[in-house]
Amino acid sequence: MEALGLLRIRVRRGINLAVRDLRSSDSYVIVKCGSQRVKTKVMEDNCNPLWNEELTIYIMDLKVPIILCVYDEDTFTKDDKMGDAEIDIKPYVKCLKKKGYEGVSDGTKVEKVEPSSDNCLARESFIVCNKGKLIQEMTLRLKNVECGEVEVEIEWINLPGGKALHEID
Repeated sequence: MEALGLLRIRVRRGINLAVRDLRSSDSYVIVKCGSQRVKTKVMEDNCNPLWNEELTIYIMDLKVPIILCVYDEDTFTKDDKMGDAEIDIKPYVKCLKKKGYEGVSDGTKVEKVEPSSDNCLARESFIVCNKGKLIQEMTLRLKNVECGEVEVEIEWINLPGGKALHEID
């Protein structure tokens, strides 16, 4: 199967992440999509880490979930899981498939996505024009853990010579 495009995921920061060591955690993020795995650097002793890292994955199938997992790095034992969240790109892809964003001013909010039981959003999210591209900023509430959120931003990248997203069913 041919890749449909790339998804750049900017992992901005963690907020109030769970403590897994004595007083803090050595936290990092892994993003998984199908067989792909990409990872941020480890932020030592920090439950409010500022990663500001860009991770890029191939999108082969729009239906394959994109899972963000937060871990605490341990030296002598298995790393502790600190929660996970699904990055729901369906509203973003739907927005990308529409045309007519050329010439829209930077910072213009073109779509609002509300938190619901169908997504992991902690608060409303906006799809915004930025330098002629659409990006979506989102704060994800981590599941399977007592607390924690992660701020991310997603951006679609068309592959050279590939179909544009609006040409894909």
